[in-house]
Amino acid sequence: MRDRIEGLIGRLVRASIVERVAIAAAALVAAVVVGGVLVFVSGGFASCASGLDLAGWTFCYNPMQVYYELFLGALGHPLEGGWHVHNFSLATTLRETTLLAFAGLSVAVAFRAGLFNIGTQGQLVVGGLLTAVTVLFAARFVPGGAVGTLVLVPLGVLAGAVGGGFYGAIPGALKAYGGANEVITTIMLNFVAVGVTSTLLSWRFQDPESANPQTRAVPEYAEIPTIPVIGYSPRLDFSLLALGFAVALMVGLAWMLARTSFGYELRVSGVQPEAARYGGVAEKRMTVASMTLSGALGGIAGAFWVLMQHGRWLENVPSLGFDGIAVSILAGNNPLGVGAAAFLFGVLSSGGRSINTATDVPPELVGVVSGLIILFVAMPEFFRMIGRQFLDVDEEPGRGTGGGADE
Repeated sequence: MRDRIEGLIGRLVRASIVERVAIAAAALVAAVVVGGVLVFVSGGFASCASGLDLAGWTFCYNPMQVYYELFLGALGHPLEGGWHVHNFSLATTLRETTLLAFAGLSVAVAFRAGLFNIGTQGQLVVGGLLTAVTVLFAARFVPGGAVGTLVLVPLGVLAGAVGGGFYGAIPGALKAYGGANEVITTIMLNFVAVGVTSTLLSWRFQDPESANPQTRAVPEYAEIPTIPVIGYSPRLDFSLLALGFAVALMVGLAWMLARTSFGYELRVSGVQPEAARYGGVAEKRMTVASMTLSGALGGIAGAFWVLMQHGRWLENVPSLGFDGIAVSILAGNNPLGVGAAAFLFGVLSSGGRSINTATDVPPELVGVVSGLIILFVAMPEFFRMIGRQFLDVDEEPGRGTGGGADE
């Protein structure tokens, strides 16, 4: 039995990109079927004025309507009349996609180095606060308008990257020079980040004109700008420039992993640490560098959360960093696949709100359906990662992504 299981996992590890896409598509179909049955059966235990009557039993929920709202509602119902590309639902989906792409890249970089960075959430929190504080301070000395945008936006993103990178370097150094398990240290540092930033906020950076725990708003010209004519309204809290930056970062990281010596050392350290040491890779330096880069990407996610969505840092930071773990696993830790995985999460998030608005299905059931989709689609890649890390199963040459960016 064990041999059969290891054989199946081995086939997953050696699957080509086409086979992996086919497996993901089949898993998505299976999740839709199972979720549809669950929604339909759950409707039999709900109370409603009208529904489908079968053998004297009334089923209140329509699975077809649920999935219509989940997938098409997230795009603003493109099959209905009057649809336009700048609608609120699509903007929400793309905004979630952008932020989750940064968080997913953060986790993916660490995973590719053989490190389990569970601390992206903390790095995002620290990077976001440092972004807001830096921009608010620098805005005193920078003129407004286009000049202020050109100076403050890059400065804010850089500050987020520095803050997140520094916070990611801490568990990296603890592992490299103290032998501390990065899973434990990053989990604990998430709590430390929340406590420290909350204390700093109440002590120094709280907006005196608000009872909510938040910083003062950054100037409007310091927020991520929108593209004239083709861009979204600033009221929708989404910018195509942010999405474009995320895509450029995906491509840049994929190129770095595939075509640079640093990327090669990072990948080899994650896949074959013994071979990396034999080949002269400085293991401790690579551990710290990988976690620093991973933390910097998490800090960038926090910077865009501040500068694109809210215009200020809020104490109640959403769980983007934890969602980034699932995004990375779903993407097979491939920077190019992170975009597609983040888009699926964005659709599920935005579509879930559409279901809550258009149907009587309870939010808890919507969460279960979304979770089933994520679970079914991510599990093949999870087992594939297990096969590479723990079962000593290697990919066949020439398979995978074909460009070296995946393995």
